Amino acid sequence: MSVPVSIIVPCYNEAGTIELLLKAIQQQTFARSAFEVVLADGMSTDGTREAIDRFRQKHPDLTIRLVDNPKRVIPAALNRALEQARGDVIIRLDAHSIPQPDYLERCVGLLAATGAANAGGVWDIRPSGEGWLARAIAVAAAHPLGAGGARYRTGGRPGEVDTVPFGAFRREWVERVGRFNERLHTNEDYEFNVRLRKAGGKIWFDPSIRSTYFARGDLASLGRQYGRYGFWKARMLADHLDTLRWRQALPPLFVLSLLILVILVPFWRAAILLLGVELAVYALALLAAGLQAAIRRRDAMLFVGLPLAIGTMHVSWGGAFLWGLCRWLTGGSYESR
Repeated sequence: MSVPVSIIVPCYNEAGTIELLLKAIQQQTFARSAFEVVLADGMSTDGTREAIDRFRQKHPDLTIRLVDNPKRVIPAALNRALEQARGDVIIRLDAHSIPQPDYLERCVGLLAATGAANAGGVWDIRPSGEGWLARAIAVAAAHPLGAGGARYRTGGRPGEVDTVPFGAFRREWVERVGRFNERLHTNEDYEFNVRLRKAGGKIWFDPSIRSTYFARGDLASLGRQYGRYGFWKARMLADHLDTLRWRQALPPLFVLSLLILVILVPFWRAAILLLGVELAVYALALLAAGLQAAIRRRDAMLFVGLPLAIGTMHVSWGGAFLWGLCRWLTGGSYESR
């Protein structure tokens, strides 16, 4: 277990959570002399850099290095961190995450045991606020209707998957397939895993590898997050057309069907009926999910909050995907997004 490890973390204005992450890293069961932390900061203005310096001064036994990421996009941050990382194994973490104490040990052990190109586990998704809506968003992010069957959100048996959150991989795989794609402002981890799989690597999921992840706290930030996911997924199709899964296609198809029916309403009388039926069926499905979650978790506000959160995810992801697809098909630029 003495293999040298580099933990790389992109961050920007994370003063509220960065010390929680660093504390969790400092408490790892992995030999402290065998790993380092490289944080790539997008020139934070909220005290993040000062918080990192304070923690570094209090814990001189933990190797922490801070590098600049003037581009302020995640794949660029990861690449700047990779340039400075010295480990043979790279473990990516997020400033919103708290890895369990055995996270590094399990990641390194799983890579050795399976020969996987990338390995990861489960997010224990927690609310980032105290209110009922923040609780509902956290539940929605791990619900099958919101997570789309992704095992790293919902849990499941160990084995090969399309992608894992963050991930642990050997440096040799980066040299083989290249670094993170800086043309993508998000979805860079999924795209990296696509290249790993096409190069013959396995992406391995193990639910015993766990980290806490804090979900967005309100519908506006949730909508922006899922809008970015959808928009940049469409951009990713320009390079990897075969990566779209049925679970990802459903939200844009749903939004597209609503748009078509709305346009047809003035010209086709049945369109208003079909629109009403589609919305009613969708609302009933979300309310049923909300009721089930409210009963199971003994939280009455989930009956309303879960449908609001999942609906925001679907519409934001689906609408942004359609917009990104139009930009791609018409040759529009993505740089202003």
